[in-house]
Amino acid sequence: MSIETTVHLNFRDNAREALEFYRSVFGGHVVAFTYAQAQDVEHPADAERVSWGEVRTEAGFHVMAYDVRENQTYDAGDRPFFVSVRGNDVEELTGYWKGLSEGATVLADLGPAGWAPLYGMLRDRFGVTWTLDLAA
Repeated sequence: MSIETTVHLNFRDNAREALEFYRSVFGGHVVAFTYAQAQDVEHPADAERVSWGEVRTEAGFHVMAYDVRENQTYDAGDRPFFVSVRGNDVEELTGYWKGLSEGATVLADLGPAGWAPLYGMLRDRFGVTWTLDLAA
């Protein structure tokens, strides 16, 4: 299996604007889904916020971004990014999840999500937030 790691930037209400800005600088294409599109609205203020977005170029630039939910604290200096690991092998991703889970705080259990057949988020014992997902 090949895996890809990507910086995933966290915002509150301006993820789409940031993605469009990065696209204007690096080129490529923006793909963004709202919480409403993902059928994952927990608070009305979240509906049009970006739940998953990315800019990817043919040259290899790749950055992901989302808007932190209303019910989560947000401070640009507190939670500015997390590391996203995407792969195409369930067993290998599950092994990474088990390894990273040791001493971690699980933020979203590893399981199906609206945008991926397998997704999970945790904060490891060093305070780094990781997401793992199976490429759709």
